[in-house]
Amino acid sequence: MRLDINLASHPYEDAQQFWRRWGLVVGGLGILTLALLTLTITGWVNARRDHAAIAQKRALIADRDHIRADAEEFLNRPENRSTRDESQFLNDLIERKAFSWTRVLENLEKVMPARVHLLSISPELDEDKQLALKMTVAGDSRDRALELARRMEDSGRFLQVNIPSARSTQSQTGDTEQVDIVAIYIPEPVTPLTQSPGAPEAKGQSDKPANTASPRTQPNPALKAAPKMPTVKGGRH
Repeated sequence: MRLDINLASHPYEDAQQFWRRWGLVVGGLGILTLALLTLTITGWVNARRDHAAIAQKRALIADRDHIRADAEEFLNRPENRSTRDESQFLNDLIERKAFSWTRVLENLEKVMPARVHLLSISPELDEDKQLALKMTVAGDSRDRALELARRMEDSGRFLQVNIPSARSTQSQTGDTEQVDIVAIYIPEPVTPLTQSPGAPEAKGQSDKPANTASPRTQPNPALKAAPKMPTVKGGRH
């Protein structure tokens, strides 16, 4: 059998090579499409799971807020106000007992610049139950008070240090500037005293407050304060 092929009108084409090349391209596009589709479905499933978790947390928060509102309404009744005030008083006593004047003044002594001394300091609990310190310092330069604020931030014992007001003054001690400083105080963790096994416990040791300072640590007399709260008066540094 004889076949006549006119190469001028029907050029020769390698169909196998053509389909091999385009097959690889189409296969790669298919794999890429499948990967993108998988990522999209996975993200959609994770988003639904996150939305469900958020809705659950919001429902839990709403339930807790409802319980809190009911409790506050119950405590605000006239017949329960005395109990509420007594509980608040006891909670304040507990918070104040955990406050150590000695440690606060020791921490201030470490960061107090020269020719700056503490005039007054008062602690109070803010809305987040954090211990806020309001203090007034005096010296012969406002820059030294700014340096004190920077040192307090760097010490790690004071957070959110800011200066709400500063004023010029004249006193017999030579002070020309008074600066008010407000900061959040971070108490140091109390390290329990270790006792060797079999050693008798010292009398009255269990009744010793956990925040009592060691007698070996003597604060600077320039920062000595009266133990009464909420205001402490200090001397010169």
